[in-house]
Amino acid sequence: MANSLHTCSSSSTTAARLNLRAPSLALSDNSGSDSGLRSISFPLRSLKFSTRQAIKPPHGTTKLVVKATEVDISLSPKVNSIKPSKTVAITDQATALVQAGVPVIRLAAGEPDFDTPAPIAEAGKNAICEGYTRYTPNAGTVEIRQAICHKLKEENGISYTPDQILVSNGAKQSSVQAVMAVCSPGDEVIIPAPFWVSYPEMARMADAKPVILPTKISENFLLDPKALESKLTEKSRLLILCSPSNPTGSVYPKRLLEEIAQIVAKHPRLLVLSDEIYEHIIYAPATHTSFASLPGMWERTLTVNGFSKAFAMTGWRLGYLAGPKHFVSACGKIQSQFTSGAGSISQKAGVAALGLGYAGGEAVSIMVKAFRERRDFLVKSFGELEGVKISEPKGAFYLFIDFSSYYGIEAEGFGKIENSESLCRYFLDEGQVALVPGDAFGDDSCIRISYAASLTTVKAAVERIKKALLPLRRAVPV
Repeated sequence: MANSLHTCSSSSTTAARLNLRAPSLALSDNSGSDSGLRSISFPLRSLKFSTRQAIKPPHGTTKLVVKATEVDISLSPKVNSIKPSKTVAITDQATALVQAGVPVIRLAAGEPDFDTPAPIAEAGKNAICEGYTRYTPNAGTVEIRQAICHKLKEENGISYTPDQILVSNGAKQSSVQAVMAVCSPGDEVIIPAPFWVSYPEMARMADAKPVILPTKISENFLLDPKALESKLTEKSRLLILCSPSNPTGSVYPKRLLEEIAQIVAKHPRLLVLSDEIYEHIIYAPATHTSFASLPGMWERTLTVNGFSKAFAMTGWRLGYLAGPKHFVSACGKIQSQFTSGAGSISQKAGVAALGLGYAGGEAVSIMVKAFRERRDFLVKSFGELEGVKISEPKGAFYLFIDFSSYYGIEAEGFGKIENSESLCRYFLDEGQVALVPGDAFGDDSCIRISYAASLTTVKAAVERIKKALLPLRRAVPV
């Protein structure tokens, strides 16, 4: 059956012209006489298509002009309250420009430029070839959960059993399920700023209230324990910590985490979500400390980790949650109704990743060495500019730079640089470099630069940014 649909515009309804070649659907008889106006109801939700006229065209084809009644396109209040991810939007925009032939340098996404290490990729291929392509248990295979338990014990000093591990389709899913599982309507989620763009929206999806605690670049964007204590109330349910941090690259020293733990211990309802997805991308002498390893914190900590960043496995979509069984089981209940278990092939690859050695072995150390080289270049290059403030990242692969001294300047042919978003648009227009404005992370004074790209690409981006800033620098106060 060959059908075609040609749409036409209408002020109040959508008009369409249908060519129906099926003899059984013809509305004109064989004698050629017009059968007049008719009405047909199609099983398409609330849509009812009415024939305005049945015409006998050549070759026995019947043409109908139909109109669809208006459809209620309203969305739920919860969806309307959620902001779209600005990092995803900018990345998609930059990708579209590249595909259109514009030579944009993309430093917006948090995605390593390295290929997945060969042993991991081979494990995935073998899983396919060996027919390991069916559903797995909702919580993940016993094999990968045992491997995660071993990793957490050996590398992080925290002990779990397989039933205290939930494997998901990425650490983002692990995080949002944790927030939804433990928060009730009206609860408060404490989020230090700058923060990963999704944290506040996760709180809103759980009908909880995000409470933002600003930090200072002069203090390396680390949470002040006194500021935390001043914000805690009986409604405080969850504190989210991310170390190493996206977007700042800050790493919480153990001493500071111990101070925070002492405050958390005073509040029976307060739990901690510790996002440790960047734990292996860390630059000595900085070291990583898992919050659950601190005295008294295992019982109230939900540790989130995954494979995307350290193992360059962003497309494999594999993350996990570790915590007390009561909370993990609740997250598993949510997952069972959302997505069910993670992909079987990805789980086999994850087992191979955890088998590469301590902290990912040589494969990860090679990547970390490259990230550090890029970080050092960026810090040196932007440190030479007047009016720019930098906190040197201790981990991850982001530089969060304060460009606020350029705000208020009129750029010829562009307009006034008013904030981080307009400055990013300026860099995209004038320098063809895609960056993420700091307002997406709760700090409008800064811009996030991802150096998850080759050193050659990073150097080219810096040259473009400096060139774009040149006409503005004369107006920057010294």
